Amino acid sequence: MKSSLQFHSSDVLSGMVVFLVALPLCLGIAVASGAPPFAGIITGIIGGIVVGFMSNSNVSVSGPAAGLIAIVLAAITQLGYESFLAAVVGAGIIQLVLGLAKAGGISSYFPTAVIEGMLVAIGIIIIKKELPHAIGYDTEHEGDFYSYTIIDKEDSGFFGELIHSFNFAHNGAIIVTLVSIAILIAFNKVAFLKKIKAIPGALVAVIAGIILNEIFKSTADANLTIVNEHLVRLPMAKSVGEFFGQFDAPALAAFSKPEVWVVAVTLAIVASIETLLCLEAGDKMDPYKRFSNANTELRAQGVGNILSGLLGGLPMTSVIVRTTANVNAGARTKLSAVYHGILLLLSAILIPQVLNMIPMASLAAILIMIGWKLANPKVFQHMWKNGIQQFVPFVVTVVAVVATDLLKGVGVGLVVSIIFILRGNMKLAYRFRKEEYDEGETIHIDLAQEVSFLNKAAIKQTLADLPKNSKVLIDAGNTVYIDFDVLELFRDFIQSGAKERNIEVNLVNFKTEYKMADAIHVHSEKK
Repeated sequence: MKSSLQFHSSDVLSGMVVFLVALPLCLGIAVASGAPPFAGIITGIIGGIVVGFMSNSNVSVSGPAAGLIAIVLAAITQLGYESFLAAVVGAGIIQLVLGLAKAGGISSYFPTAVIEGMLVAIGIIIIKKELPHAIGYDTEHEGDFYSYTIIDKEDSGFFGELIHSFNFAHNGAIIVTLVSIAILIAFNKVAFLKKIKAIPGALVAVIAGIILNEIFKSTADANLTIVNEHLVRLPMAKSVGEFFGQFDAPALAAFSKPEVWVVAVTLAIVASIETLLCLEAGDKMDPYKRFSNANTELRAQGVGNILSGLLGGLPMTSVIVRTTANVNAGARTKLSAVYHGILLLLSAILIPQVLNMIPMASLAAILIMIGWKLANPKVFQHMWKNGIQQFVPFVVTVVAVVATDLLKGVGVGLVVSIIFILRGNMKLAYRFRKEEYDEGETIHIDLAQEVSFLNKAAIKQTLADLPKNSKVLIDAGNTVYIDFDVLELFRDFIQSGAKERNIEVNLVNFKTEYKMADAIHVHSEKK
């Protein structure tokens, strides 16, 4: 389905929802990365308008990524901000080259179980990270995956941080969260509300949060009033000059420094992998089952990062939280991502004071509902029904991503998936059957289409377990390729093992180039 004004209304509404989700994330990720808050807005604007327009994905949304926070923070500390911006430009150039070289095909090698596990893990992480903000413990809204709140050592860990945050729960924030969640559930469950496409539930939840907090302010009750530290905090420029003064430019001299290019390569690799993972996940979530071109996406990301670095922004990727919000809000084409970028731009220019009235608790409620949809227990039931070879890598990926981070967790999931693939490959290398004949027992081994060195151990064990005085027929009629190591195994067995155990071996339909003639009969000296 091509981008079209046919779905203009639904794309505008979904763009608005993504904008509401993206705004605090852009600010929070910038702060956590050690960059100016406005840098996150710049990145979100470019990711929405430029990358959104150039990408051929109908649902993917790009912006500053929490997965890059640690790399960006270390790079800014090491290089300084202006030199860091040069590294962002360099990363964009590398991504552009990768896209032109058609290196995006790597995304096709990620198994479904790993992608599903990644999505569930992200859902769990979203819920876990947003719960403190939902109860009013949001001194800093850090973003998609990471939290940098300093807490006591005994309160650290996955559940420790949550328990610690409840010590600082705020009644007003809790009320706003519960009301916001109730509104979102109503817009998903109540029939007549579901039909109202012109007003998204997320927007109603945000408006309700603002109204509730204004009511709380009128009561002057500190237990209810949500103070500025718990509201969206968008920088407010007092003049045109001050607005443009928030943009920075890279240091030209930095492009000649090797350490800048080391950071550029690191950013390009990590950002590209995260983008391809999110692109693949977005395609799986797309209700219309459309597929995106990974090479086009890499080129779009490359141009986006070049512009972001030139204007003082952060490196960007396709981001799963915003993409998920986009899908759930009913996006039909890539124009929804473009609209979200336009709204970020307009909000930064025109209405920062209005946006700064939004309670973080309302936004946390939106993200918690998104996390619940990703980590719904029904997904576990579905993967269990798909079999153990799908379920185990899926669960391992979920646990690994939650316990470590996105890239490490996916890496662990890939390793487990490969192990299962190799085990399955070894089992499928041949079909083993026995038939009784008057002359004696004949054992048939029918080789599969491809027999690689990975199957050598299983075949070797099968040959070793053959009974004495038996007849064996090894048929390569359906085989296209047999690895040299497996052919050597057959030769060694014919020349030694079979003779010693009085086994008659028949090779059938082996290709001429294998130099193993058909119908070779091996008998013991007794015969």
